[in-house]
Amino acid sequence: MGTLKLFTLYMSLSVFISSSSAFSLKNCTISTPLKVIQPKVLCYKMGFFRIPQVPRKTRILDVSFNAFSQIQTGDFNHLSDLQDLNISNNKISRIQEGALDNLSNLSHLNLASNRLQGISRGMLHGLTNLMELRLDYNYIQDIEESSFSTLQNLKVLNLTKNRLYYIEKIKPVLASPYLEELYIGSNHFAAFNSNKMSTKPLSLKKLDFSNNPLATFQLTDNIFPSLSHLDLSYCGQNGTMSWNATEKTFFTSVKTLYFMDVHMSDQNASNVLKSFKNFLNKIRFNANVALNKTNLLLNACSPVLQVVRLNSNKINKLTDRMFDPCSNLTELDLGNNEISKLTKSMFRGFTQLKTLRLQINKLTRITNSFQTLFTLEFIDLSRNNINMLTCDDFANLTQVKTLYLYGNKISVISFCFFKDLSSLEVLKLGTNHLLKIGDAFTKGPHSLLELQLNFNKLSKIEKHTFRNLSQLKILCLQDNQISVIEDHAFEGLNNLTSLFLSSNKISSKTLTKQHNTFTGMPNLKNLDLYANSILFTDEKLKYPLFKDLKQLRVLTLHSQRRGIGIIPSNLLQGLSSLEMFYVGNTNLAHLSPDTFQSNPELWFLDLSKNALSEDHSIPAELFHPIPKLTKLILSRTQLRSLNFLLKANLSRLSTLKACGNEIDTINQSLIQSLPRLELLDLKKNTFTCDCTNEFFINWAKNSNSTQVVYLNSSIVVILTLLSSFVWHFLRFQVVYAYYLFLAFLYDNKKKQGLTFQYDAFISYNAKDEPWVMEELIPKLEGEQGWRLCLHHRDFEPGRPIIDNIIDGIYSSRKTICLITRSYLKSNWCSSEVQVASFRLFDEQKDVLILVFMEDIPTHQLSSYHRMRKLVKKRTYLRWPKPGEDTKVFWQKLKMALETKDGRKSDHKMIL
Repeated sequence: MGTLKLFTLYMSLSVFISSSSAFSLKNCTISTPLKVIQPKVLCYKMGFFRIPQVPRKTRILDVSFNAFSQIQTGDFNHLSDLQDLNISNNKISRIQEGALDNLSNLSHLNLASNRLQGISRGMLHGLTNLMELRLDYNYIQDIEESSFSTLQNLKVLNLTKNRLYYIEKIKPVLASPYLEELYIGSNHFAAFNSNKMSTKPLSLKKLDFSNNPLATFQLTDNIFPSLSHLDLSYCGQNGTMSWNATEKTFFTSVKTLYFMDVHMSDQNASNVLKSFKNFLNKIRFNANVALNKTNLLLNACSPVLQVVRLNSNKINKLTDRMFDPCSNLTELDLGNNEISKLTKSMFRGFTQLKTLRLQINKLTRITNSFQTLFTLEFIDLSRNNINMLTCDDFANLTQVKTLYLYGNKISVISFCFFKDLSSLEVLKLGTNHLLKIGDAFTKGPHSLLELQLNFNKLSKIEKHTFRNLSQLKILCLQDNQISVIEDHAFEGLNNLTSLFLSSNKISSKTLTKQHNTFTGMPNLKNLDLYANSILFTDEKLKYPLFKDLKQLRVLTLHSQRRGIGIIPSNLLQGLSSLEMFYVGNTNLAHLSPDTFQSNPELWFLDLSKNALSEDHSIPAELFHPIPKLTKLILSRTQLRSLNFLLKANLSRLSTLKACGNEIDTINQSLIQSLPRLELLDLKKNTFTCDCTNEFFINWAKNSNSTQVVYLNSSIVVILTLLSSFVWHFLRFQVVYAYYLFLAFLYDNKKKQGLTFQYDAFISYNAKDEPWVMEELIPKLEGEQGWRLCLHHRDFEPGRPIIDNIIDGIYSSRKTICLITRSYLKSNWCSSEVQVASFRLFDEQKDVLILVFMEDIPTHQLSSYHRMRKLVKKRTYLRWPKPGEDTKVFWQKLKMALETKDGRKSDHKMIL
């Protein structure tokens, strides 16, 4: 690496290190009000090597995801009130005997994902009130005989994913007399013999044996008289497993059996199931692809069995007599299969079925298949290929309360579809192809409480569309293309409490053209209008938009696509119950002093990510009508001062967040004007370390009533100037150094035993999400069984997106990039490609799969140099054109995912 790159890497590290120093518990956060005597303290992901100093009365402490290598005597001596301690995801290989002695009040201890190799005699001594202990994902090989003798109140113990090998190793934990749940999956047990575990009855109610290569299972004594839940999933070895329970009565208490993807023959599976027949209420048969499903049901079903799950079994056909042995079922789950057709006779034997799940299959029609299921209350038909409904599809289903139809290809809905669903309370029709609602709800269903129509193509909400849904409480219309809302469109929704209209094409014209857009909803409490195109130019509206919403508590207007312009002084007129107002990220430049004249109950205000840099952008008078304000968010608003708060009379303000601004001074008068302040977040501001801030610095260090979070100042000023210079002239090298450094860190973690959480991270543009939801997920997760990492599902809320991206990519074996023109233009997609390609560069392994969803000539990639370089060297696939067979594509993608992570090839191959 050249001198310049080393320099930029050093600068990146310097900024990172300096930004981590702050007042208030040396980076830990007290997430409870400071007046709480026993606080909750969060110290996770701080890079600590030792247990930090926290308040003596701390009740909950989270120090997970740090770098502890051991726990020493004295680390917790001052925390005798601690009740919940999370030390998971560190590097702990040793806990000194007596180190936990002072934690006599501890009830929950999490030591998962560390490097412990054994449990010594005195390691857990003193934890007399411990109720739950997690030791999963360690390297434990031995448990000394009396190590659990003092844990007299332990109820839950998790030892999953360790290295115990022999069932007798478990014996010491049974010294805890009230142990109810024991998780010992993934421990390489090849045999279970009850007399090596215990000869006396145990108190266990739940036992997880999953993922062990059991070749023999022998139960000769009734040691599980109270066991109600047994997990034998993924057990067995090469199709052979001898099963010997000398008395059938040994399992009379077991009501739930998990029997998923077992590695045994049909005969051996039958032997196991016969031991539980006539006792079970619930059984899971998920992913037993190789076993005969009819035989499984025949050996498990009895008059007392109520719930059967047959997920992910590659079932493509249901036979007419298949479920005859299970006529008393109340719930049947057939999700994640390949069922393409239903007939009226398939479910004829059921007389008590209440829940039927058929999600993620290949159904295109329903064909009135449920007409004999008079007791049905819940139907899940989501994520199929249903493109048409008929008036008889749900005939006679008068007891159905919940119907899921989202993720299909339905383009038309009619009132006759729901004519018999007189008890329907929840209807989900999101992610379909609906262009309009029409007369679908002119005749009910009158009992409907929740209606989801999000992620469709609706452009207009017509007058009186929902007037016959008077009981409706939740209406979801977000992520459509709505640009027209007629007068009285929501008339009749007398009980509606939540209306979601975000991510549409609603403009100020949409809202002001009519005078009664939001009439007819007297009980509405939550209105979401964010991510639309609402732009106001007038200081005052002729007709206040929300005048009829007297009960509204929460209004969100943030992230308008073109900015909100201004907030008319009477915009919030009539909202006398308004408590929370979100108007961040709208390019707002100033607020009228009269904005909140009608909102005396407002206690939460978010103005973040706006352009409020001018001295009078936020007048002090703005706050006078809202004396109950307790939380004010002013982050990234270009503020240079907080002096406007001096005369704001905010005597109840407890939380003030103003990070990412240009504030350089906080004076004593300002602090004194906020007598109830508990949290002051001033990170990433430009404080000066001089006499001007002497009071503030001393107060921040010594205050016992306010948490203060901000950067140490003088070094930050210097580094800010220097890093600005570097970024302006050398930003590409900075980015390069940053990602290369992260690659080095993750590579080190991997060498230290990091396992992959996912098979593939899916990098895609938001515009391609329907294809991901409808095609990719059902195929790769539903049919092929891969575990995918997806933005909307697996990213941690509230965490910086770049951190989520890096964690997602490095916790996945491979990265699949779905490349379209929109993808190439996306900044976040570019970041994902950078992280993935730097990982490729660092590890020199085949971890990247490119999938071109559109024909993009090579010369059009010239503006995207990184992608062009990857295409020249990497294997890539093309999604077939309309009309072409997709089977070959899915097979080749499967082959690419199955490829071992060997050294990458320099040869280009077009698939």
